Amino acid sequence: MPKNLLFLMGVVFSYGIIDNGPMKKKVLVVEDEEGLRLLYEEELKAEGYEVITAKNGKEAIHQLEAGKPDLIVLDIVMPVMDGIEALGRILGKDRKIPIILNTSYTGYQQDFMSWAADAYLTKSSDLSELKDKVKELLEKGKTG
Repeated sequence: MPKNLLFLMGVVFSYGIIDNGPMKKKVLVVEDEEGLRLLYEEELKAEGYEVITAKNGKEAIHQLEAGKPDLIVLDIVMPVMDGIEALGRILGKDRKIPIILNTSYTGYQQDFMSWAADAYLTKSSDLSELKDKVKELLEKGKTG
């Protein structure tokens, strides 16, 4: 009988430690523009993250309920449910998930609800700021 099998009372048990490497951190990208959503997904996957996507706030809530992400990148101006409403609902469900608001509009930074996010970034063709902020927030974690 192989070393990692145990026969006990007519039942074969398998034992041992299976190491699939470190668990990938899961990032939920919420973006209504398909091209940007795909770009963010590919760039974050290249950084070693598992990436799930949603095209509006309503889909983001469903993704949150289906499997908890470690971090959320959230656009603000989207159809169906915008990012500010989604932010409020997400925080109502789980305050420990870091959230980055990522938008083309700087004016939302003055919106009182946006202050609840862990970071506020203005979209750029250079994704280094976004990738740096994702890494920083995942390393820091969130206890509140």
